[in-house]
Amino acid sequence: MNICFTASRLMKVSEVRRLCKEMRENPALLLATELQAKEILYKRFLQEKTASAPTLAV
Repeated sequence: MNICFTASRLMKVSEVRRLCKEMRENPALLLATELQAKEILYKRFLQEKTASAPTLAV
């Protein structure tokens, strides 16, 4: 299983290794993290979509 993580802050190598080890050992945690990230992205997508929607002048 190939997984790509991105960080919102600078992390030490030891932190990255620890997080990767946790994710490899616990697939349920990986799934929960993935679903949370997708939810955030989807909310952002909806906000952008509604913000860029043209308004109808009546």
